Amino acid sequence: MQNPRYALVAYVRNPVGEFVENLRRELHPQLPHLAAHLTILPPRLLQGSESSALEVLETNCSKVDPFEVSLGDVETFIPVTPTIFIRVARAAYRMRELHDRLNTKPLYAPEEWLYMPHLTIVKLGAEQQVQQAYEIAFERWAGYTGSRQIRVEELTFVREEQENCWVDLAPIPLGRSLVSPHSR
Repeated sequence: MQNPRYALVAYVRNPVGEFVENLRRELHPQLPHLAAHLTILPPRLLQGSESSALEVLETNCSKVDPFEVSLGDVETFIPVTPTIFIRVARAAYRMRELHDRLNTKPLYAPEEWLYMPHLTIVKLGAEQQVQQAYEIAFERWAGYTGSRQIRVEELTFVREEQENCWVDLAPIPLGRSLVSPHSR
């Protein structure tokens, strides 16, 4: 890829993440596997090197305490994009604050759309598919009896290798340094 895009995500590795991954496979079986995640910085080109971006992330994230968010209702971004998602209902402001803090050089990018904390279920190819998929997702989520809480303790810096194929570059812990100052 000529100019790869980068993003910052918080993987959801708990029962709600498993629920979303299974629902995504049901709604769009052709889609390559995509781990359930909350997006902190949506895909963007870097304005610098990977190493400078990692340094900014590590420095800023070490000053942010881990936090918990709660998931709300299933919604869609129609007509802007044919995406079905679960809105972050409680503590979404923490994700917005983190986004704003990290959306700085070399990671700065003007957002295509207003940043809204959410957990993507699936992005479909056409609006026509969305209504039926939305109804299924809404029904499945209404029947979900597990915890709707997500503890955000670690972020992952990722790079797009090819369309819909993202590679993890580095874990970025919240509230503590990744390496000691003496090892630099």
